[in-house]
Amino acid sequence: MKVLLLEDDNALSDILNDYLNHKGYEVTLCTKGEDALEHLIDDVYDFAILDVNTPTMSGLDVLKQLRNDYKSQTPIIVITAYQDTKHLKSAFELGSDDYIKKPFDLEELEQRINRLCRYFSLGTSNEIKIDNNISFIPQESIVFKDDKKIHLAQKERDILKYFVNHSNRVISSDELLQNIWQYDEQPTDATIRVYIKNLREILGKDKIETIRGIGYKFEQK
Repeated sequence: MKVLLLEDDNALSDILNDYLNHKGYEVTLCTKGEDALEHLIDDVYDFAILDVNTPTMSGLDVLKQLRNDYKSQTPIIVITAYQDTKHLKSAFELGSDDYIKKPFDLEELEQRINRLCRYFSLGTSNEIKIDNNISFIPQESIVFKDDKKIHLAQKERDILKYFVNHSNRVISSDELLQNIWQYDEQPTDATIRVYIKNLREILGKDKIETIRGIGYKFEQK
């Protein structure tokens, strides 16, 4: 898997680069935010690790431009020496998928990466077959239905991926909220219903069953 690492601390950069290479990742190492952004725009990475405090362009600025200007959904882990909650909140609001405070053990980083890989189905087949006529590519937020390409919004993608990973069982709105929305996001039940409605329009009404008073059940053959 291809990984981009943005870290300007030479000692830590060497440690993380060696660790990632030892784990079999193909690492692109950057010390400047501008270089990291250029690489992330021009190439495809399975995930990126961005330090907040880098010269001239911070990791948060890279994250902001990726999400807002380029609509990139590349999974991102933010690392920082800041101990306050302000930077934590900013990272998640900008679209970070995880956040680690320095100093941290390599074992903690490994667990965070493993979680990211499970959540985004990294290292596995890109295409998930939902049925004979519908396939789903989570990393690209795309559904193919009858050979027609349909782009999903980020939360639609996240909900569908959660449904696929927990198919044929009842999932409550609270479970979706706890596993999909980060930090202090507080969507209402009505908001979740809108996402479900959109997915039904794309996949077909029979794919997502409403279990009244309990939640939803995603049918996958």
